Amino acid sequence: MQGETLKRGNVLVNKKEEMAMIDLKNIHKSYYNGKNGLHVLKGIDLNIEAGEFVSIMGSSGSGKSTLLNVLGILDNYDDGAYNLDGKLISKMSEKKAALVRNEMVGFIFQSFNLISFKNAMENVALPLYYKGVKRKKRNAIAMEYLDRLGLKDWAYHMPNELSGGQKQRIAIARAIVSKPRVILADEPTGALDTETSYEVMNLLQEINNEGITVLIVTHEHDIAALTNRIIHLKDGVIFSDLKNGELKDFKEQLLAEQFAHH
Repeated sequence: MQGETLKRGNVLVNKKEEMAMIDLKNIHKSYYNGKNGLHVLKGIDLNIEAGEFVSIMGSSGSGKSTLLNVLGILDNYDDGAYNLDGKLISKMSEKKAALVRNEMVGFIFQSFNLISFKNAMENVALPLYYKGVKRKKRNAIAMEYLDRLGLKDWAYHMPNELSGGQKQRIAIARAIVSKPRVILADEPTGALDTETSYEVMNLLQEINNEGITVLIVTHEHDIAALTNRIIHLKDGVIFSDLKNGELKDFKEQLLAEQFAHH
């Protein structure tokens, strides 16, 4: 069954695709140094529905960070079309891009990116500041999220007084405090030990269970295996895209490889 089609610009698309949270069609991206160009994304087609929990893998130089930057509206693409929740994202002014980012996307980084001179509560409240929420209200909301993540007692501590796991939980609270539709996480467990990594992934799973679409970039196979779909990039194209039942064999293969190395 094809489903109903409708027109997006001059292109007929399936209505089911129109409802996708992330819809990339033939995305290309190059970087230039003078006349020398580096073609990083070479025609990415990707459809991610609302509520999916997806990991993106690939070796260094495969294009995964560039793809994340395009998805997060941190960088423009050169050719193709990117629709985020049905909204065409194309060559926006930085002001407009910032508004869409703040409304739609939450970011989590490997290096946490906390502001060193603000305490935990102020860091979590920052997205609400950019939304124009008054200080008393945004601090109260931030405290609710810190409490949810078990960090209420650390609300007035500065980032340099916190462990790596605490910093990442604060970064997660900051990412979800403005209730975004999509969470983009760039190596969210890269700076953490194994136990803390699994705690962070459990938190992301809880967030995903609430209907938020979660994408993580990771080089760790055991972390990717905790998501519901694994996309491999290679040389700027999607090399493989495994989901649901297809992942079972892949996960068993990963476990076998892990035991073989011990």
